[in-house]
Amino acid sequence: MYKLIAIDMDGTLLKEDKTISRETFEAIEKATDKGIKVILATGRPLEGIKPYLKKLNLMKDNDYALVFNGALVQNTSTDEIIVRNTLKGSDYKYLYEISKILNVNIHAFSKEGCITPKLSKYTEVEGNINKIPITIKAVEDVDNDEYIMKVMMIDEPEILDKAINALPKELYEKYTVVRSTPYFLEFLNKSSNKGEGVKALANALNIKQEEVMCIGDAGNDLHMLEYAGLGVAMGNAYEEAKEVADFVTKTNEEDGVAYAITKFALK
Repeated sequence: MYKLIAIDMDGTLLKEDKTISRETFEAIEKATDKGIKVILATGRPLEGIKPYLKKLNLMKDNDYALVFNGALVQNTSTDEIIVRNTLKGSDYKYLYEISKILNVNIHAFSKEGCITPKLSKYTEVEGNINKIPITIKAVEDVDNDEYIMKVMMIDEPEILDKAINALPKELYEKYTVVRSTPYFLEFLNKSSNKGEGVKALANALNIKQEEVMCIGDAGNDLHMLEYAGLGVAMGNAYEEAKEVADFVTKTNEEDGVAYAITKFALK
């Protein structure tokens, strides 16, 4: 029996128009009524997903969410941080210097929200998606010891492709590097990823690995798909996600989350 279900948002829980289908809503409701812990596991900040958490009734005292791709696990009702594996301002400065060499745009998440040395198209996309403030701030004005949840190189897919091919190998040794969309490349604390976040929460709740189901579609979901007792890739998932998954469900437009929950958790 599955006791914890972690669900990615974009391309997984959400349809292309960023809505949750009635079928998916009802499947999650039935799972929680059965006593299964359902969490959203996303690259977004907590503030950016609260409208969805409210809709799904996942903001009770003992509800949690994995945000910033695992850098934080938080109580959705109190905002209490259960797990924190973040970067520092010095990491942001280091990655900024590399972004200049690669000629790619960059921003980061701090207590101020999304901070960036200059406004770019995909920083605006980030702000609009998550309904969070964007602050134009010189990188040198960021304190070296300031908590940075994650750093992102953001640009047109073809520009980001070239940047990825030119990334120094040392970055992969120093950070967790995941591509969450064609235009977002994310840098996290080496100990941070969705798999580690789900694992830490499962341990805190005394839930065994084999009792965990994870559902996702993209590169930033690979770690949790590999960790899960049952890793489920969406029908629209990247091929690399399908390869590591135990099961491939229907697409996000075909209620793939509802299909997987019904098939494996509700029967």
